[in-house]
Amino acid sequence: MKFEEIKSKGLNKKYKVTIAAADFAAAVDKKLEKVSQDVKMPGFRAGHAPKNIIAQKYRPSVLGEVLDDMVRDAVNDVIAQNKLRPAAQPDIKLDKFEDGKDIEFTMETEILPEIELGDFSKISLKKYMAKVPAEDVEKAVQQMASMRRNTNKVEKARAAKKGDVVVIDFVGSIDGVEFNGGKGNDYPLELGSNSFIPGYEDQLIGHKVGETVDVKTSFPENYHAKDLAGKEALFVTTIKELREYTPIEVNDDFAKSVGAKDLADLKSNIEKRILEDYEMASHLKLKRELLDALDKEYKFEIPQKLVDAEYEAIEKQYQNAKANNRLDESDKNRDEKDILAEYKDIALRRVKLGLLLSEISNKENITLTADDLNKAIMNEAKKYPGQEKMVFDYYVRNKEAVEALRAPAFEEKIIDYIISKAKVADTEVTVAELYDFDDNAGNGSAKAKKTTKKSKAA
Repeated sequence: MKFEEIKSKGLNKKYKVTIAAADFAAAVDKKLEKVSQDVKMPGFRAGHAPKNIIAQKYRPSVLGEVLDDMVRDAVNDVIAQNKLRPAAQPDIKLDKFEDGKDIEFTMETEILPEIELGDFSKISLKKYMAKVPAEDVEKAVQQMASMRRNTNKVEKARAAKKGDVVVIDFVGSIDGVEFNGGKGNDYPLELGSNSFIPGYEDQLIGHKVGETVDVKTSFPENYHAKDLAGKEALFVTTIKELREYTPIEVNDDFAKSVGAKDLADLKSNIEKRILEDYEMASHLKLKRELLDALDKEYKFEIPQKLVDAEYEAIEKQYQNAKANNRLDESDKNRDEKDILAEYKDIALRRVKLGLLLSEISNKENITLTADDLNKAIMNEAKKYPGQEKMVFDYYVRNKEAVEALRAPAFEEKIIDYIISKAKVADTEVTVAELYDFDDNAGNGSAKAKKTTKKSKAA
């Protein structure tokens, strides 16, 4: 095998590769010899069929197999001898393949860029922090008490009001035809909870037990069931029972009933949980600020194939969301050309930062350990208070789910490493400012906001 470089422009490399006819013929003969030992032909013992008969029957298929093997090996040799780092699978074009003559093909590939890392200690970042307002803790306590309330049947005849629970039977129809999922019996519905489609609960207020109410309302345009979205429906609803909540006194006894030592301990635990949420928001803003800084600081050529592949993935995700009526509210009234143009910028940014983070991990010998994966699983479990064990058990039972955490967990480890080297200044802000992820706020950008939706570098 011999080769020569015929093109070198930026990250694009092109080589002309030649495989000697004699080498190819020898490989074909060797392959046919192996075939002759394995196949059985009528009239001959295994391994004793004449070579000309074996060649006549199997040579056409062997030619293709040997060609694939030798081209693959030649490509690997070119990559190794030139110390190339292909960004994607090389493109191969077979230029000459004739029996008894040298084989010629061209190999074209994009290579990964050389990235010179800077001094991370020169990066300055702000870590936004907020104190937990006492009223937020109090609100959380009241919500806990509200969730543990019991209801009592209202014995005295009166009209239903907001905050009551009505036990109802209902049958929904559109244009006189019942639809799937539109029927229920003995359903407890809190008036004012907005758990039914808009306008439904309001029409039951003022009615009494035993009454049947024709509730007319329309499904939202963005309703998850596309066959119902935007359509007007009639729900024939019968109020069977009226119930009202019994207030719970918030005191030490209540705190003990939910696992705390006393009310003060309960409030302290709630404050800690809220601070954990604040820390997640703070880290997200810090990560965004860091990625914006890296995007601004580093300039290098980016393989177009990787950008194209990333854009195709984003565009497919967008089209699926559009088809299933799940677009972001901010995208619904925008021109699709503008959205797709923005996604091209997002794809470029993702690939650029992904390459940069990968280079950092290689040069700084950052690896993902079993402990790191366990930490990632625990962080996922923390997102579901009260269900931590169930979430943890889910990951224990599902290796695929654990593997899905590997890439984002590795990214987080690299980012945490860079942050540990950077200058980070604590900055106190209000809760509203902490959770302000508006595109125009602080160092955020439309690119940064959009790209946080996937577990790749934002």
